[in-house]
Amino acid sequence: MNAAFDAAIRARAEAAITVALEVGRETARFRHDSAPGSLAVENKGLQDFVTVADRRAEQAIREGLLSRFPDDTFMGEESGGRSGEGGTWVVDPIDGTTNYIRGFRHWGVSIAFVVGSKVEIGVVYDAAGDKVFHAVRGGGAFKDGLPVHAAATVDPVNALVILGHSRKTSFDDHLALSRRLHERGMDYRRMGAAAIDLVRVAEGAADLYYERHLNAWDMLAGALIAEEAGAMVAMPPVDKLLEDGGPVIAHAPGLAGEFAFILDIEGLAPVAI
Repeated sequence: MNAAFDAAIRARAEAAITVALEVGRETARFRHDSAPGSLAVENKGLQDFVTVADRRAEQAIREGLLSRFPDDTFMGEESGGRSGEGGTWVVDPIDGTTNYIRGFRHWGVSIAFVVGSKVEIGVVYDAAGDKVFHAVRGGGAFKDGLPVHAAATVDPVNALVILGHSRKTSFDDHLALSRRLHERGMDYRRMGAAAIDLVRVAEGAADLYYERHLNAWDMLAGALIAEEAGAMVAMPPVDKLLEDGGPVIAHAPGLAGEFAFILDIEGLAPVAI
């Protein structure tokens, strides 16, 4: 890439880090200051919830980014939108909305910047630690400016895995997968916030994150951060994810043999995001 492109990406990454931290902290304050049961919640389906906080957060992110880069396009979980040729911000203002509503602090703000078919920037605010993870493609992964790396785990008995599940996919398949990992001696969790689960792989706290169906705004930022941290990441092409969503697999490289069967299930191979 040329120097002008690199400078433009760096400027956007710095802006996204600032916006994610500001909006994440304000969203956390809003939750803290709201009396229990007072958040205005609409049921959008079996899993998806919209809150006043979601809308406020997405609007703040949109304004914070497009005021700086007005020619960019914006795709958000709440407001929708489509990708554009010049570059698109793909945003989940509160990933882990149900956790957020209930006061379980496993939620975050996810901001990705996509140019063409590549994710160039990934930024995730982690509410549990009040930290920001970020990556620029080809530049490594960072947590509050310090490098993070995927775990060096090679023995499945020492592995900790995080599994997501969407009601759009088979629960029986989810149970069968959980059993197989359990029989290999692995400990596993289901936490309910894909972006945060992916950065847990990036920082080496978990050895696998896998979910069969996610929307693009749930996964793109965290997937880039995990890849730049040295994790092996597999998912469909970005263009397909922007249209239809799909699966994501991110795991510690030393356990590639253990998790190869998951890539076979999805018909995927590790990819450069």
